[in-house]
Amino acid sequence: MDFLMMEVIRNMLQLSHELGVESRQLAILGEGNTSAWVNDHSFMVKASGSSLRTLSEEDVTVCRFDRVLAILEDPGISDEALNQALMDSRMDSEAKKPSLETMFHAWLLKLDGIRFVGHCHPVSCNQVLCSPLAHEFAVFRSCPDEVVCCGEESVFVEYADPGLPLAMEIVQRTRRFMKQTGAIPRLICLKNHGIIALGPTWNSVLTTILMADKAATIFVGAAALGGPDYLSPAQVRRLAGRADEAYRQRQLGMR
Repeated sequence: MDFLMMEVIRNMLQLSHELGVESRQLAILGEGNTSAWVNDHSFMVKASGSSLRTLSEEDVTVCRFDRVLAILEDPGISDEALNQALMDSRMDSEAKKPSLETMFHAWLLKLDGIRFVGHCHPVSCNQVLCSPLAHEFAVFRSCPDEVVCCGEESVFVEYADPGLPLAMEIVQRTRRFMKQTGAIPRLICLKNHGIIALGPTWNSVLTTILMADKAATIFVGAAALGGPDYLSPAQVRRLAGRADEAYRQRQLGMR
């Protein structure tokens, strides 16, 4: 394994272990998955059934972008054929089966500047995403640091069956978001499911997820007291455009 690969896998394992800390309640058992860009042709993704908390090098599978992205072009593919396509995407035929969510990881890692993706099911976020206020949580912002770390707004994805249906919905909604906003999202909120963070560094992904976790906890408390009382669009734009906040983002590895 060359130096680049060693560095990428070290960072991916670091992200995975941080997301798997039990006290944070972001993911338990085999929940969640992570991925990392290796080069234009390949990427790493968590193996199916492995745990973020205990993820090891043996639980990381390197896949070919072209093989995985081709699956998205065949919405009628059978479960058996999909499983085989994922196995055929492995660079090493002895590696473990890639996560069922590998398709959306591959597509997101092809966005400009994105090098790491993290997906988990925070208890705090799912309290909101399993409620009628899920869309509001994704679109509106309540605190300055939520804007800085999670973006002016997030992509909102209605519930879809995990696997290819979810991946296709994420692609469609993210494309629409980028067309409307002119920006690549930092956070994707999945109705009745969880969240996805994407960024240029593993630490930027962790930062976004931890802030989304805090924002959801605040959201639930504010809702119980008759809110939330959101920041105005002008206030959000001002926070997003401030030079000192851009500096903070660079310090956090988000730029």
